[in-house]
Amino acid sequence: MNENIIPVLIGADLNCYNIARAFHERYGVKSYAFGRYILSAIKFSKIIKFTANPNIDDEKVMIEVLLDFAAAHKGRKLILFGCTDYYATAIARCRDQLTDYIIPYPDATLQPMMLGKSEFYNLCDKYGIPYPATVILHEAVDEGALSEEALGFPYPIIIKPSSSIEYWKYTFDGMKKIYSAKNPAEAVQIINRIYKHGYSEPMILQEMITGGDSYMRVLTTFSDQRGKVRAVCLGHTLLEEHTPKGLGNHSAIITESASEFPLTDKIIKMLEDLGYTGYANFDIKLNAGSTDDYRVFEINMRQGRSNYYLTAAGLNVAALATEIYDDEGEDIHICDREIFWHHVPKSIVYKYTEDSELIRKARTLAKSKSSRSSLWYRYDFQLNPLRFLCVIEHLRRQHKKYKTYYPKKS
Repeated sequence: MNENIIPVLIGADLNCYNIARAFHERYGVKSYAFGRYILSAIKFSKIIKFTANPNIDDEKVMIEVLLDFAAAHKGRKLILFGCTDYYATAIARCRDQLTDYIIPYPDATLQPMMLGKSEFYNLCDKYGIPYPATVILHEAVDEGALSEEALGFPYPIIIKPSSSIEYWKYTFDGMKKIYSAKNPAEAVQIINRIYKHGYSEPMILQEMITGGDSYMRVLTTFSDQRGKVRAVCLGHTLLEEHTPKGLGNHSAIITESASEFPLTDKIIKMLEDLGYTGYANFDIKLNAGSTDDYRVFEINMRQGRSNYYLTAAGLNVAALATEIYDDEGEDIHICDREIFWHHVPKSIVYKYTEDSELIRKARTLAKSKSSRSSLWYRYDFQLNPLRFLCVIEHLRRQHKKYKTYYPKKS
């Protein structure tokens, strides 16, 4: 156990647990987490000391909590993680006030050009990184402006807010992470509803890249404090979540060779030219019917919610932030190890994954003990029946979620 290391996490979701588990596996330490309230992903865990603070979303309150914690742990190596977009960007924005912490996120000056999807696509153009055909709206429009001729691509289309941080501030019934529209009338209805509830940033309208969950890829990078990319890991999605607010979150991944992926070098060059530091997470999709037509959807300026797929594949997310962020090394770890990570029961992965070859590969990896599940951590179950029962119930509920929300075949 390395008691000099203290992980500090803002959040209480699966992202939080994945990071805490990585720290515990690597250093034998418990993590301190702060959130509005406890969630099932970390409930009854022995590896997390959780403190509820209903006002932690207030940036001033969050900074005060973190400064007080640092003052009470002088001389310790404090590593700070935000487990949502909002927390990670707030931490980066307040970096100058949090000098006692290692903060594995980019400088706040990069936020305006990367957080908004419209600004990010400008960077993609510069570096030759392909993305779906896109139209950006700055206000509500009528149906005529959303015809296929006006957009330049056919229906159905994808609709999503440019700024997810701003979007989630204005909640309403029926709110979704991503929307699809079958025609201009439906598109107008969706856009008007979002703007009506207070959101005022641009809206993104995109061509629908065909293919189901198994056409998705997730690429995660880690850059040291000098802006040099030091680690890359590629995941091939088998299955995603399909609840309205969780749509697009990964449920199962098999890691693939990042060195052979056609976008790896372009993404590395973009990040290093920008002086990007810390974690970056890219959502990418292969256009169905193609073998190399990959389109980048967005960047998350933090570790992804499914980050345990890196740890399972040998790139421990805790070690990257603790040992590599502030060293002077030149080596880059590009993961080529194959591992099957899943957040839901394997039976759900086998039932709902549409690619039979991926199912076969997942079964083979599971039989060879090359599979990992985030919440299924044996240490956390020892003499801890409440944690065991909580995880069992959490996993059991996934069956109902997929039965309810997984799209039915016509």
